[in-house]
Amino acid sequence: MVFATGQASALELKPFKDALFAYPAILASEDNGDFITVDYQEMRDINGRDSVPEREVKGDYVSLGVRWKQDFEKIEVGGREIEIFRAGKIKNAAFAVIFIHGRGGDRKLGANDKRFGGNFNRLKNLAVDNGGVYLAPSVKSFDAAGAEEISALIGAVKANAPKARIVLSCASMGSFICWSIARDAKTVAELSGMMVMGGVSDPDFKASAAHQAKLPLFFSHGARDSVYAADQQVAAYRALKKEGYPSRFVLFETGSHGTPVRMTDWRDSLNWIFSR
Repeated sequence: MVFATGQASALELKPFKDALFAYPAILASEDNGDFITVDYQEMRDINGRDSVPEREVKGDYVSLGVRWKQDFEKIEVGGREIEIFRAGKIKNAAFAVIFIHGRGGDRKLGANDKRFGGNFNRLKNLAVDNGGVYLAPSVKSFDAAGAEEISALIGAVKANAPKARIVLSCASMGSFICWSIARDAKTVAELSGMMVMGGVSDPDFKASAAHQAKLPLFFSHGARDSVYAADQQVAAYRALKKEGYPSRFVLFETGSHGTPVRMTDWRDSLNWIFSR
């Protein structure tokens, strides 16, 4: 999908394995394509995609040359030491994607090339090939202290890449970090968008700095998520869309809690944010 805009700050990521990672059949489309229901089938999208289901994707889905441009490291920001995984260079990056894992995860989750259908390997390659950087920090807690660390990380990226379009993507319990940062006006001003993947809903989002700034918000969710119900997130999206807020929703029909991390099309979603 190609997005066009006349804005000087427009950014469009070039294709990378789109034929493999683009959404399967679209079952329904509403709001001029801003709400889509995607056909998801476990036998096809896990068993057919992986050589070892949920553990190792087939080789066609990964390009491992990017490993020469990635590293696990510790960075100090605001007197804090944060463990991160990095693919690409932060200095003068055109854009940055910061992925926040859920409960029980760490930076290794977002660095894994062969799990999650190879989706993180694609994100790494999209970042490196387009002059951006992908960061996956280890989050110590999902409370205010954890949000402060991620805010400090966002500030450090902006200081080293002033023109970078920064996207904060939060999965599962990591969504608490997104919603907390949404209330921080300084950090919101440094962001170009947020993604919430299989996350909890925020009933007070309309009172946030992010809402006031109309920060683009992308949702993806499994229709049969047993951890955080999809209907709550859908209701939040519909309320935002009703007021003309820049929002988009991808619902994976029959998908479970982990489906968005495996199936969200990173190029499609990031290009949507960058076109706002």
